[in-house]
Amino acid sequence: MSDVINTAVEALQRKMPSGFGGGVAKFVIPGEGSIIVDGTGVRAEDSEADVTLTASGEVFRAILEGEMNPTMAFMTGKLAVDGNMGLAMQLGAAMG
Repeated sequence: MSDVINTAVEALQRKMPSGFGGGVAKFVIPGEGSIIVDGTGVRAEDSEADVTLTASGEVFRAILEGEMNPTMAFMTGKLAVDGNMGLAMQLGAAMG
């Protein structure tokens, strides 16, 4: 597992200590790996999800640190969303 993924898992665990009860979300950082967030917590894993969010490590870092709004990242093409868009919006609010 890459340092980028480890750092992202830790940041997501701080933002969502109880996980995400709305469904299963997958964050994909190309060249680094994947993270699953669900009702059981946050972990480095590549499995099926209701929604998949894909962005560079730099974009994910900016979102997690509050430097970039997830909606703006999506609107400007820096964040790709595949699957349940409503769930993606709930996830963005939970990461707030």
